[in-house]
Amino acid sequence: MNLLFMVNDPPYGTERAYNALRHANAVAKEPEVQVKVFFMADAVQCARQGQVVPQGYYNLERMITIATRRGVEAGACGSCMEARALTDDALIPGVHQSSLDELSRWTIWADKVIVY
Repeated sequence: MNLLFMVNDPPYGTERAYNALRHANAVAKEPEVQVKVFFMADAVQCARQGQVVPQGYYNLERMITIATRRGVEAGACGSCMEARALTDDALIPGVHQSSLDELSRWTIWADKVIVY
């Protein structure tokens, strides 16, 4: 099964991005499942490396790193990155600058699209 997770909310302030990554990491453990995550709008900030969060709080950078090590492909909307002055070299290793063209291909590839 192929699953696409689309994340729209900022990394902190709500728990939607956190829950999306928890969900994606959980299903990525399943042997017959392939997962892709697309960050758009304010969610592109989830993919910024060097996040500093208070001890005891969830760290999305760690969660994304775990996901990509499990084989999850992750992309961040290039237009959304540009609007927020987020450059390629600021992205977490394993996350690439993506596009709506790639999101379109991923949507067609997916058996299910889950939007957070």
